[in-house]
Amino acid sequence: MESASRTGKPYGWTPPGTLPDDGAMVPRSAVVGLFGFALAASLGACGDDDDGNGGTQADKLGVGAACANNDECEIEGQICLPFKGGYCGIADCKAHTDCPDGSLCVTHDDGKNYCFRVCVDKVDCNRNRPVDFEANCSSNVTFVDGKKGGKACVPPS
Repeated sequence: MESASRTGKPYGWTPPGTLPDDGAMVPRSAVVGLFGFALAASLGACGDDDDGNGGTQADKLGVGAACANNDECEIEGQICLPFKGGYCGIADCKAHTDCPDGSLCVTHDDGKNYCFRVCVDKVDCNRNRPVDFEANCSSNVTFVDGKKGGKACVPPS
């Protein structure tokens, strides 16, 4: 229990049905409760790049989206890459840092480097693509840094 004030009541105490005056303190339980709520809310925001709708920054920026021309790709530097159904991305990347979060620099079978979306399953590749032009989540890719074990969304050629 907190120390008593000059009135003999604990600090922060007010009679039921009344509001504290300007000098009254907020009860400790209210502060702890608000702190706990704020902490839980902030922890819920940590973790992956998920936008709350199951998408990463790559989704928000349209990386991997189907396109017919460069105007359909949402960020500066992206172009409509020449794959079936188009593929919004960045060509000629040299390192992963050249790519938006959620995508990595991959050397494609055509010998060129592109920022392709990273994935776990095929569904990760096709949020912004029609069924006719689905990309595949492939582990058979060459990342520019030489690391193995990852997967990327490879558009149809």
